Amino acid sequence: MMRVCHLDTCPVGVATQNPELRKRYTGKPEFVENFFWFIAEEVREHLAELGFRTLDEAIGHAELIDGDQAVENWKAQGIDLTPLFTVPDVPEGAPTDRIRTRVQDHGLDKALDRTLMQLAEGALSDATPVRLEMPIRNVNRTVGTLTGAEVTRRYGKDGLPDDTIHVEFHGSAGQSFGAFLPPGLTLDLVGDANDYLAKGLSGGRVIARPDDRAPFAGDADERHVIAGNVIAYGATAGEVFLRGQVGERFCVRNSGALAVVEGTGDHACEYMTGGRVVVLGSTGRNLGAGMSGGIAFVHDLPEIRVNTEMVSLDAVDDEDAAWLRGVVERHRDLTGSPRAATLLGDWEAAVRRFTKVMPDDFRRVLDATQRAQAEGRDPDEVIMEVAAGG
Repeated sequence: MMRVCHLDTCPVGVATQNPELRKRYTGKPEFVENFFWFIAEEVREHLAELGFRTLDEAIGHAELIDGDQAVENWKAQGIDLTPLFTVPDVPEGAPTDRIRTRVQDHGLDKALDRTLMQLAEGALSDATPVRLEMPIRNVNRTVGTLTGAEVTRRYGKDGLPDDTIHVEFHGSAGQSFGAFLPPGLTLDLVGDANDYLAKGLSGGRVIARPDDRAPFAGDADERHVIAGNVIAYGATAGEVFLRGQVGERFCVRNSGALAVVEGTGDHACEYMTGGRVVVLGSTGRNLGAGMSGGIAFVHDLPEIRVNTEMVSLDAVDDEDAAWLRGVVERHRDLTGSPRAATLLGDWEAAVRRFTKVMPDDFRRVLDATQRAQAEGRDPDEVIMEVAAGG
């Protein structure tokens, strides 16, 4: 209700780690436990009315559902729910189980990561750098995740040295390519990818670029789609370089990763709290909605496509321009991007066409930090003053 959950100033002590505010919270874990006891008791009463002793006995008995009250409502007049509630006749000899009676086989033993881990055992054992090349198909989902989990198990959150395991894939990657990738892993995709590429990226690097044999690969406009929706969702660290456009909700909830792309759909940078995003081409509407942290740099950005409720649009200063040029050069070197090469060919003109998308709250925090350093005070103390309206 207060809309300040992201400011660490929750007045009732829920969404905060501030000990002074935490003291205001009167809840106890036992309250939740007691609530669920009441739920369990009420469920038992409903089951008893229906003539069942357990939930397993009740599952699947759609004939006991009474939908009359729902369809009598004026909003649902004319809706026939019979197809939903009809219990099918089961042929003699066919399974009649209505609940899970056997463990589901997720096929993880056949995952592409099993092969990847075998080939990269040297790197996993003693951090010896390894370079691999492998085919990939869109049935191969979450590629890199099991390998990344093994790296984390052996080396902790710091992972391996940068680019210790470098894998070049050829083909079309399935969903969640490079999800949760820790430091030390680089997945370089030559082809295209599905949704959720680099989801939860945690320090690794994901690159996607078209095959040079593709008819559009040399197109400097780079209007082709290289990956799907919700790229780098919830990323906390690492890098993403995508030569081409992506779908909607690019970098939603990104909190620490660097992501470079050549075009996005709607709702890019939604709910971002950290990290940096560079868009070298067009973007859809509603950019920056709920964006409370991080910074985005967008080329030729129409203001009408930005949700300015929480962000402001600035020109790129000299410090930003130097950083931005380094990032665009890396994007060109890693992906062979004609788009990046074109921008760098006349950088003085290109950089003036970038817009800096800056969250208002983040700006206040940066200003408070600089003020604290100038005054020789604790930055956290000054930030708390700003958050409280000081």
